[in-house]
Amino acid sequence: MLTQQESRENQAAEVQGDAEQRAATVTSELYHRTGPDLRRVGLNPDFWYPVAWSKKVKSGKAFATRFAGDPIVIVRPDDGSPIYALEDRCAHRQVPLSKGTVDGDVVRCCYHGWSFDRKGSCVTVPYLNKPGVGRGVKTYPCQERSGLIFIFPGDPELAKTVPVPVPCQADNPEFKTRHFDPLVNCHYSFMHENLMDMNHQFLHRKQMGQITARFMGQSKGENFVEASYSFARKGGDQPLAERLIFGKHDRNIDVKDQPVDEIVTIRTTYPYQTLQIRDKDGDLVMDLWVAYVPLGKDETATQSYGLLSVKRPKWKFLLDLAWPVLGIFTNRIFMEDKEIVEMEQQAWKELGGDHNVEVFPVVRNLRELLIRSGVPLQAES
Repeated sequence: MLTQQESRENQAAEVQGDAEQRAATVTSELYHRTGPDLRRVGLNPDFWYPVAWSKKVKSGKAFATRFAGDPIVIVRPDDGSPIYALEDRCAHRQVPLSKGTVDGDVVRCCYHGWSFDRKGSCVTVPYLNKPGVGRGVKTYPCQERSGLIFIFPGDPELAKTVPVPVPCQADNPEFKTRHFDPLVNCHYSFMHENLMDMNHQFLHRKQMGQITARFMGQSKGENFVEASYSFARKGGDQPLAERLIFGKHDRNIDVKDQPVDEIVTIRTTYPYQTLQIRDKDGDLVMDLWVAYVPLGKDETATQSYGLLSVKRPKWKFLLDLAWPVLGIFTNRIFMEDKEIVEMEQQAWKELGGDHNVEVFPVVRNLRELLIRSGVPLQAES
């Protein structure tokens, strides 16, 4: 039997606990409404980022690309030596080296013929016969992997310890892989949020019919956020591309009674993002890997580099025959997403920030990950 004093103390403790809970809730709401503006957070440069497809950089050619406002030239020597990356600027008059020519293992500026090697050193000034006359240019660690060319735009010393990513199943013969690289006029964070949040299937109703996402749970860590979903069909025909990958589903039953046939798992492991689909036996049937690369200093234009891999069926030629259909289907889905995220970017610009309260815990966790992992963007002068 509690005394009156103990009862009052318990009531006071409950009130205090409720107050602390309300305060924590308010703090969380304020953070997501008025805290750090994610759209003013840049990607951390101390990671490997794809900046070109290997097939686009021909032997004996220089290729222009960019990362967060910095012009970069990728050079593939015509003597068979590995590719390398330099700042795309001749140290003489700042003409882009990508407009020049490749001679053996050096790139030669198109203006006065100054030549630079893979170390960024100026090795030739044609009209002067003195060594070490010209200044050098910045270099970037550079590697090729799975048909992509990666650079390390941050601290070069860290490039020795930070692993180059292995994009999905691109090198697995049991999968057929499609490349895509759309340019999207938005901050990279909108892309992360769009893929992570599968509750927007209403947007894709013309392509996918009436389906609803069933949230299966989430997990998070220091450098990742992950969410899992299954889907139930409320109406409409199953798209052909979906049947080709997963087989035909019987959906003449109520949504709540539909079995979980596939699990879709989206994961942001900073700074990359993946989407994997496993069948009811747990076997991987589709694997998407994507990186979002900012082009300008304000990081409001994003070049995506994606590899979409689909497991080959028993009769492998069937997937080859269906490949064009799958390409059309995924392109249409992406164009709908592209239009939406560009609308979000435009609204952010016009309103001067995010005037919304995010209610989905997964997206909140994702935003916190992107904020703490990124770097502040410098205000334009």
